[in-house]
Amino acid sequence: MEERGSPDGDPELNLDQGPEGLETPIQVVLRVRPMSTAELRRGEQSALRCSGTRTLHVRPPGGAQDVVFRFSAVLDASRTQEDVFQACGVRRLGELALRGFSCTVFTFGQTGSGKTYTLTGPRPQGEGVPVPPSLAGIMQRTFTWLLEQVQHLGTPTTLHASYLEIYNEKVRDLLSSGSPRPLPVRWNKTRGFYVEQLRVVEFGSLGALMELLQMVRSGSRSFFSLGLSRRRSSAHTLNQTSSRSHALLTLYINHHTQMSHMDPRVPPAGGKLCFVDLAGSEKVAATGSRGELMLEANSINRSLLALGHCISLLLDPHRKQSHIPFRDSKLTKLLADSLGGRGVTLMVACVSPSVQCLPETLSTLRYASRAQRVTTRPQPPKSPAIKPTQCLETEILQLQEENRRLRSQLVQIDPKGMNSLGSGL
Repeated sequence: MEERGSPDGDPELNLDQGPEGLETPIQVVLRVRPMSTAELRRGEQSALRCSGTRTLHVRPPGGAQDVVFRFSAVLDASRTQEDVFQACGVRRLGELALRGFSCTVFTFGQTGSGKTYTLTGPRPQGEGVPVPPSLAGIMQRTFTWLLEQVQHLGTPTTLHASYLEIYNEKVRDLLSSGSPRPLPVRWNKTRGFYVEQLRVVEFGSLGALMELLQMVRSGSRSFFSLGLSRRRSSAHTLNQTSSRSHALLTLYINHHTQMSHMDPRVPPAGGKLCFVDLAGSEKVAATGSRGELMLEANSINRSLLALGHCISLLLDPHRKQSHIPFRDSKLTKLLADSLGGRGVTLMVACVSPSVQCLPETLSTLRYASRAQRVTTRPQPPKSPAIKPTQCLETEILQLQEENRRLRSQLVQIDPKGMNSLGSGL
C-alpha cells in the first residue's frame, strides 16, 4: 500500500502559541464531492474511500494496490458546508488576520470538483431568491464571524475589500466602476507584488458585503453588484458553470489607534484575509473545449503548472540558494507571499469520486500532498506605534535646530540682551 502526504500541521495545534517567525506548513484540507446525478445515471463507481478524519484511500482500476493520502482533514461527500468550515479552522486564520497577519485560503482541483461551491456556496436560483444559510460557503461564514468579532473589539476597526480575476494572464478589477481593463502587477520591497490601481471598497455590514457575493448573481446592478457577474464562466462537458479565471477576494482589516488618529501620517495597522478561487485544471479532450474555450483552458493549465513548479522548488532543502520563479505568471506573483513568504495559508483541495475522473483526481492529490510540505514564516507588520516616536524625535531635533538659529540671530541683533537673557536662564 503506497502512502502519500502527512497529516502534520493541524491548524489548531500549530498556531495556538503564535506563529511569529516559526516555520508553519501550509494546511491542506481535502473535500470529496458527492457523485453527480449524471455520474449515477451512467452507473459510475466511486474510486475513493475515506478512512478516519485524515486518510483517503484511492482504489485504482484493475485491482491494483490502494494509494493512501493523508492530510490535515479529509471530508467525505456526506459532510455539510458547516462541517467544512469547522474542519478548515478558518476562525483561527481570522484571529490571526485581526492580529495583523496576512492569511490566505485557496481552493484547488479539477473543473467541476466543487471548488466554487465550497468557497462561496451555490448560485441563487433566481433574482431575489437568497441562498439558504445552511449552504453558505467558507467565505460567507468567515465574513459573518469576522464582523461579529470586529463589533466587540476595543479598537476602532474598518474593513475594506478588493476583488480581481486573472483571465488569460490579464488582471481585471471586478469592482471597477467602468468596463474592466487590464491592470499591471508591480513589485516593491515594502509591499512585494501588488496590483496597481486596484479598487478597494469599504464596507461596514454583512449585508453590504453579501451583495458582492450574492446580489451580483441575481442580476441586481447595485454598487457591489459588479463582482461575480463579471467573472468569466462557460459551460463544457464536465461543468455547466465552469470558472474560466482565477478570482481573488481580499479583506483588509485596519485598526485605528489613538496615536494614528493624532498623526495622519501614521497608517492604520491591520492584517488581511485573501480568498482565492482557482480555475479548475482540465484536459481539453475530456471537456470537449474548442476555440476560445480551448485557449482559456490552456491559459489556466499554464498558470497552474507555474504554481506547481514553484511549489516543487519550495520543497527543495536548498531553496535559500534557489531562485523561485514567481514571476512566471500573474497567479504565482500574487500568491508569492502566501506560498513562500510571511503569510499563513490554507489550501482546500476538492476532488471528484468518479472513476472517470481518477487521473485528474490523482493529479490533484499529489499536488496537495506536495503543497502541505511547503512552509512559511508568518510575520505580522511592525507596530505603527514605532512611527509616532520617530516623528516626535524628528520634530524635537527640528525645534532644537530652530532654537539655535533664533538664538544666533538674537546675538547678532543685541549681544548684551542675549547675555542678560542667558544669565536669567
